[in-house]
Amino acid sequence: MDTQDTDGQRQINGRVKWFDPAKGFGFVIADLGGPDILLHANVLRNFGQGSVVDGSAIEILVQDTERGLQATQVLSITPPQSDASVPLRDMVEFTADDIARRPILPARVKWFDKAKGFGFANIFGNNDDVFIHVEVLRRSGLSDLQSGEAVGLRLVDGERGSMAIEVVGWEIAAR
Repeated sequence: MDTQDTDGQRQINGRVKWFDPAKGFGFVIADLGGPDILLHANVLRNFGQGSVVDGSAIEILVQDTERGLQATQVLSITPPQSDASVPLRDMVEFTADDIARRPILPARVKWFDKAKGFGFANIFGNNDDVFIHVEVLRRSGLSDLQSGEAVGLRLVDGERGSMAIEVVGWEIAAR
């Protein structure tokens, strides 16, 4: 869908080409073609996420600028399907409905190392570590987490303790 709005913005559906939280930006490719669309970290944060995984379907409002098209608002993000990945042992018994029924708990990221493929967070009011695997992050539509970042977590009891089964941006969790 590519519609013209009255305030000079257009609604566009596309896919995240790439996004680098360290650089603070990335690009979107519109489903109908055309030039790359700049996606700034502040626009993504206003949606409630600090990162987004490459290949995610994204619905955005864009405007023309002197440097080209730029996203002004994120309306929705749908993570890419990852059927080819091997399921995590602690997650195989859960369907999407099982996961959605679990409460979203407010948490703060203790640390996350993308290169190692995991990190930890703490639920507010509880000092026990919650394990976060990079594959859970990808399935949740995120590519990275920053130390101190507020997130919402759905948990399961894994073989080694509490483990995130879904991670959402804090603003999304608060809705």
